[in-house]
Amino acid sequence: MTKRSPGMVLVLTIITLGIYGLVWMVKTKNEMVSAGADIPTAWLIIIPIANLYWMWKFAAGVEHVTGGKMSGVMAFIALLLLNQFFLIGTLWIQSELNKAIDRGAPGQLPQARVA
Repeated sequence: MTKRSPGMVLVLTIITLGIYGLVWMVKTKNEMVSAGADIPTAWLIIIPIANLYWMWKFAAGVEHVTGGKMSGVMAFIALLLLNQFFLIGTLWIQSELNKAIDRGAPGQLPQARVA
């Protein structure tokens, strides 16, 4: 998994008028699948109703990768509701993923801290 700055995720999403937000979701999904999460194809994002199912599976992947530190339900609420307010949900999820990387996310060694 790749450690990303939540602030840069926000800035890039705003600058690209939301396109980077989709890119972030697809890249993060692929990384979580590599770590053992069960998330279907990202093409479901563009299909109404199916995108809710996809977000639910994405949220379950967040729970898997964070080792339960962020529940799937909280990740789903973050994606569904909190993203309406300045992408707070995305920032929160990226922050939790960064913490999981520091702890040693599934299928990955912990990254060395930079002084």
